[in-house]
Amino acid sequence: MAQRRSLRHPRPLTQAAAAVLVTGLALVLPGATAAPRVPRVVDVPSRPAFVRPQAAPERPALVGQVLEPSTVLRTENPGRLQILLADGRSFRLGGNALLRIEPTLLDLVRGRIIAWIDPGSKGTTPLRVRTRVGTASIQGTTVFIEATAEKVLFLSWEGEVNVRADDGTAYRLTSGQRLEATPQGWKGPHRMDGAEARKRRRTSELLNGFQAPMQTLPVIERELGLSP
Repeated sequence: MAQRRSLRHPRPLTQAAAAVLVTGLALVLPGATAAPRVPRVVDVPSRPAFVRPQAAPERPALVGQVLEPSTVLRTENPGRLQILLADGRSFRLGGNALLRIEPTLLDLVRGRIIAWIDPGSKGTTPLRVRTRVGTASIQGTTVFIEATAEKVLFLSWEGEVNVRADDGTAYRLTSGQRLEATPQGWKGPHRMDGAEARKRRRTSELLNGFQAPMQTLPVIERELGLSP
């Protein structure tokens, strides 16, 4: 007589075994674990835009690329990109830009940058952006900087921006104020008029056209009474 096979259902996994199985799946399934806390590219809405790691050749910027210390970012019009830093702070770059990510600051050689710290952020260290004429520091703020051969423009879109010139002079900008460094000297800070603020909001390539969010944009519009 043929031996009868057991038709009993297999015993259910114990709680401990199930936990081990779930943990193993989390290690292999894409997106199952939290994103690493490292600087990375989160958006490249237009090109040319490039990344050059330290001691490595330049290559096109790609969403998801991890950025090592001293990485150089470069854009050519109309190229733009958005970066998420390890501490959760963000910036966008464009306008024939050249920028180096240093451990404690962003070193802007040329081009345009808009950098921000999310509302309610718990960080205590200001985000600093260095230019050839001085360094801007922000905390819970949104700053725009444009560095060209003719001048360097600092603009507070919302919140307080502190600028320390290389000669030691300190400036403080509040929402909607701008400060310029020219060959003739520093001008400002003074507040943008409504027409300039509305035009910049409508036409800025760093405020518009990105898929990745900019968390302080509603704050800017509320502070300055603007709409897209």
